[in-house]
Amino acid sequence: MAHYLLAFRHLDRKLSGQEFRQLCVDVPAYTARLEDAGAFVFYGGLRGGAESATVVRQSGRDFVITDGPYAETKEHLAGFSIINVADLDAALEWAKLAAAAQRRAIEVRPFEERDIDELLAAKAAGEL
Repeated sequence: MAHYLLAFRHLDRKLSGQEFRQLCVDVPAYTARLEDAGAFVFYGGLRGGAESATVVRQSGRDFVITDGPYAETKEHLAGFSIINVADLDAALEWAKLAAAAQRRAIEVRPFEERDIDELLAAKAAGEL
């Protein structure tokens, strides 16, 4: 089994009242399916839009703190789920269901599950 991040993008349009009501039915139904399948690990939504983000960057010995999102893009993260499934194909099937339920694009990314010692060994072996 492997952990995958399903990243939910902000919607690129306003939902109608009916669409919003249906989303309020579809998302809990999707989450229940994840739980019933034993694939659900964690879910979190982000408060506010991209304008609520603050970015911290190191610059030499100092740190620069700026308002705004991390990435310059039209798509910004709205929330995420962590799922535990057999492989990428299974994660993509769940992402399809999430995209349909949430009416938004879903980005799928594998989690790095190796600890620091394993990562250092992989780096030394030229695997990273």
